[in-house]
Amino acid sequence: MKTQGEIEAAACEAFSRFELEYMGRGPKDIHAYLIDDLLVVRLRGVLTAAEQQLVRTLPAEKGRDLLKQVRTQLIETARPLLEPIVRDITGSNVVSLHHDISTVTGEEIVILTLDKPPSFRASRGK
Repeated sequence: MKTQGEIEAAACEAFSRFELEYMGRGPKDIHAYLIDDLLVVRLRGVLTAAEQQLVRTLPAEKGRDLLKQVRTQLIETARPLLEPIVRDITGSNVVSLHHDISTVTGEEIVILTLDKPPSFRASRGK
């Protein structure tokens, strides 16, 4: 049985690999937080050069909205790929997936609601 930290580290590795392989660029920084039946993944520095250019050259609202729509569609399309990965890591099924990205900071948030809190063993304290 994994510790909470091992589950969070495995989620970071899986989402980082997913971003690189599926979206074309891995995050500069990533953290995962397991909170009861929620898995929150925070990725920083995920915008590709093309996405950054799109946001800079279009009017602010249009560029932002277009990028958010495309990213959300890509995540929804990839959901069947992500669910078994999350299940393997947590031992829980994904009930819902929520996503948002900031075109200003390049930060992306993915929140997965699980059907049950993952079981984990206590980490060895210092």
